[in-house]
Amino acid sequence: MYARTSVTATVALLGAAALVLPGTTSAAAPRATGQETAPASARHGADPLVIAHRGASAYAPENTLAAVDKAEELGIDWVENDVQRTKDGELVVLHDTHLKRTTDVEQVYPDRAPWNVKDFTAAEIARLDAGSWFGAEWAGARVPTLKRYLDAVEDNRQKLLLEIKAPELYPGIEKDILRVLRAEGWLDRAHVRNKLVIQSFGADSVKAVHERRPDVITGFLGTPAVADLPSYAKFTDQINPTHSTLTAEYVAAVHRLKGAHGKRLQVNTWTVNDTAGAVRVDGFGVDGIITNNPDVVRDAVG
Repeated sequence: MYARTSVTATVALLGAAALVLPGTTSAAAPRATGQETAPASARHGADPLVIAHRGASAYAPENTLAAVDKAEELGIDWVENDVQRTKDGELVVLHDTHLKRTTDVEQVYPDRAPWNVKDFTAAEIARLDAGSWFGAEWAGARVPTLKRYLDAVEDNRQKLLLEIKAPELYPGIEKDILRVLRAEGWLDRAHVRNKLVIQSFGADSVKAVHERRPDVITGFLGTPAVADLPSYAKFTDQINPTHSTLTAEYVAAVHRLKGAHGKRLQVNTWTVNDTAGAVRVDGFGVDGIITNNPDVVRDAVG
């Protein structure tokens, strides 16, 4: 997704998770049944899924284990993260393709500009402080590897919306991600059906995941033209647009189609951080809302 926002801000970050899967985002939200749901006007009171964007990123440094734990503390089942690859092939959880904004990389490695993730080894990134930028109480937080992140989500009994970040920078990263997911037990039947969605802004990346593991639920981040939606429905289960592009008519157009798994295409929108925005997109009939403030959105729509 994009840069960190304040509690009331609405900025773009990522999109998505799903009522395609059974699960909840909070204690206040009812369990989904795995059945297709109708638009808001005919959902019979069902609430949209609430997904904690980069974890509960309004309250803890984004994409860190602390943000995962904060989401769990708030009662949020679904967390979203961003995955990239280091110089030596390790998968790490970080949003920006550089390390400047959310770590002390400029102090630790002053001669390594422009400090791109892909130019550093996993061991070098492990030295960085990924929490102090957010607040002194978070000093010493680290950029987690995908493995450590998965372990934290599993320990909390949460569910994961995983974004493949900038796949054009990391050829073959889809295979690497699936390998780690498999090794950590995230590609078994229970996780694939109930706990995992993989999404990306890169259509080819989403296709690559679908081709390698057609059982995995996938999402496309963006707002394709209505005329193009049938082509996306062949390889994805979700269309996940930024809230600023969304209308009730667009949501209805997506819902008229069935996705790659033969169920109605879902819509999960991002990044909605306040009550008014949450009520607005809920009225459009979205299936999920990605937010830095999952408690605020949950209380608004639940």
